[in-house]
Amino acid sequence: MTQLMSDRLLSIVAPCFNEAEGLEAFHAALTAAVAALPYDVEIIYVDDGSTDATPQVLARLRARDARVKTLTFSRNFGHQAALLAGLDAAQGAAVITLDSDLQHPPELIPELVRAWEQGADIVYTIRRETADASFGKRLTSWLFYRLLNWGSGTPIIPGAADFRLMSRLAVDSFCAMRETHRFNRGLVSWLGFRTAAIPFDAPARFAGESKYSVTRMLRFAIHGLVSFSVWPLRMATLLGFGMATFAALYIVYALYVFFVLRWTVPGWTSTLITVLLIGGVQLISLGLVGEYVGKIYEEVKRRPLYVVRERQGFEDDVGEGVRATAPAAGKHSV
Repeated sequence: MTQLMSDRLLSIVAPCFNEAEGLEAFHAALTAAVAALPYDVEIIYVDDGSTDATPQVLARLRARDARVKTLTFSRNFGHQAALLAGLDAAQGAAVITLDSDLQHPPELIPELVRAWEQGADIVYTIRRETADASFGKRLTSWLFYRLLNWGSGTPIIPGAADFRLMSRLAVDSFCAMRETHRFNRGLVSWLGFRTAAIPFDAPARFAGESKYSVTRMLRFAIHGLVSFSVWPLRMATLLGFGMATFAALYIVYALYVFFVLRWTVPGWTSTLITVLLIGGVQLISLGLVGEYVGKIYEEVKRRPLYVVRERQGFEDDVGEGVRATAPAAGKHSV
């Protein structure tokens, strides 16, 4: 049987991937932050295929704290999929998502809850500064949001983190969107609803290293741009028109030189430059089209967004593997 939802239940979802060093400290800070709240609390940790001692630490937390529930992926499916899995499993009237590396301060949770109690369906946290962020990371983040908001019909708040509260209505609406390549911040913004924002300064990681390498960050940025904007395709079209205009003007110039000035110009340099420039534009345009076609290809396969190997602490635990039965009303299968 699926656990019945409660108006007095607050769900907290925390993805973790190789966070064994800091999980005990995170859980202590989290439980201290929610201790005074007048709600029952469930804490859902989503183990995103960790290869360190994270599963053992989670087992200890479950043994000590009956509020702890765990979802263990069969492999690493990524941060966005882990957030979705936690939201799928959450039963609370409101659900808070935050990272388990203590860069999302748990002590802000009471403020998020107050904003929800005052009528907000989605309560964002806006990162003002990150203690250990390099200048390059801040610059690329600023540039990414500028480009995304310039070409997208869905405005996304710069600095918005995955640390947020969502009402049950917002959670159910969010979980109904089963896109393969997910950019959760954009999907949450797309929902609309009544919102509130709380700024914060992110401290340095408590332990370990960031799991977002440059390659992962670049892939994440591409997913966001492609998912919420077609401006790269439009830019390729405009660039094509620009190159066609340049070519037409160059043809006029070449004819003028040949018929009027009677020059015999070998022109290998200008020809080579023109060919390389046009060829480069064509390859870039083809790559952009391929990016969108690739996303369509991934979507039509309709593979599960994640695979849960083990569920612990849920009333409807059925052992390992993916359930083949239809999801209960209001919930979603993987």
